Amino acid sequence: MALLGTHQHTWEQNRHTISDMTTTIAGSLAAFQQKIQTRQARIGIVGMGYVGLPLALLFSGEKFQVTGFDIAQDKVKTLNEGGSYIVRILPSMIQEAQKAGFRATSDYSEIDQMDAVIICVPTPLDEYHEPDLSYVTGTVKAIAPHVHEGQLIVLESTTYPGTTDEVVVPLLEKGNLVGLKVARGAADSGFHVAFSPEREDPGNDSVARHDIPKVVGGCGPVASQMAGALYGTIFRRVVPVSSPAAAEMTKLLENIYRCVNIALVNELKQLCMRMNIDIHEVIDAAKTKPFGFQAFYPGPGLGGHCIPIDPFYLSWKAKQFDFRTRFIELAGEVNTAMPYFVIEQVANGLNEHAKSIKGSKVLVLGLAYKRDIDDLRESPSLTIIELLRDKGAIVSYNDPFFPTVGQGRHYALNMTNTPLENLGQFDAVVIVTDHTSYDYPTIVEQSKLVIDTRNATKGIDSPKILHC
Repeated sequence: MALLGTHQHTWEQNRHTISDMTTTIAGSLAAFQQKIQTRQARIGIVGMGYVGLPLALLFSGEKFQVTGFDIAQDKVKTLNEGGSYIVRILPSMIQEAQKAGFRATSDYSEIDQMDAVIICVPTPLDEYHEPDLSYVTGTVKAIAPHVHEGQLIVLESTTYPGTTDEVVVPLLEKGNLVGLKVARGAADSGFHVAFSPEREDPGNDSVARHDIPKVVGGCGPVASQMAGALYGTIFRRVVPVSSPAAAEMTKLLENIYRCVNIALVNELKQLCMRMNIDIHEVIDAAKTKPFGFQAFYPGPGLGGHCIPIDPFYLSWKAKQFDFRTRFIELAGEVNTAMPYFVIEQVANGLNEHAKSIKGSKVLVLGLAYKRDIDDLRESPSLTIIELLRDKGAIVSYNDPFFPTVGQGRHYALNMTNTPLENLGQFDAVVIVTDHTSYDYPTIVEQSKLVIDTRNATKGIDSPKILHC
């Protein structure tokens, strides 16, 4: 009986200890939510690029004090001086955010002053088309020593399922100076981790950012609730999922869906050209169907940070499970081949004018990966210029957003913008990016040959135009 009494006493002690821990965690969550509601929470965003900076402005617009972290000193200096390096973000927007306390820094020791830290850094492919997580791992290692109890860490960078749990969390735990661990259970102490995929669409003004639902998946219920409370202040709808991996896969599904359908119309375009059918006419007719069809359009190849890259992230991860994503890989191959198809059409067009690519003067219109933005990431224009050069062409470019273009991860062009003057000096003008500022009737009138990869000259009847 005495032994039973001892066990009963120990059980009672443990029960009270667990109850106290649960109360502490509940209090910690409530305190975080209270800071969010009263706008006392300090938010740090790592990566002041095309995703991180717009996100910082959204939070600043809701009167949060936001600190932007970036290793690029020129970005930090520009932002702190009230300037901008992204065309669609005006300096006045930065200056308005500064009134709410926005500032930029490259000092990662300030991470310990933040209640929430959101990571928005690039996740490109390496030269072997495998995931390059160096920006993510470098960032996580930099912030890990400064992560504190109760802090929320959110990864937004597009990546393969498992990255948050298998890469980010272990690095945070290993690098933390006081030995904190991720809090997974409702009664666990430590820091909190979640994944929430970015859904930026540069140049798209048809949907307000606040109206884009925000997916969140936490390492445990508390992290999910904290992330939901945080993002719920700037997005009208938060969509919780069961885990970071589910949120990571959600992002890949969204972009692979687009990749596969774009590959489909790119392949159909090539078939339609052989059959002397206008693929754009076909798409316009098909999209009149009020159900079961969504219009996608062909082009010279895929660009941007996500759609050309995401299929390879998932294919790489799938191999770890002895699974081959054949359908997705095929779509990637079709889209990757499109710049080469464009080169073939340029060659065909020049041949009709008794010219070869070698020695011909070619003007490429548009460097950005899509119209009316200043974003070069994975742009097919870069590949097309390099292929033209390899064929011996004398290549120039024009893009209103890029006075010069130098060297990047996968290109080395070192070119200066060519004004749209004396277009007759070029043997061919290739429309790769259909910026709305271009006067297409005048371009066609003044050019010898126009290769249109975007249907930008629709409605212009001229034998000079070759659609591809």
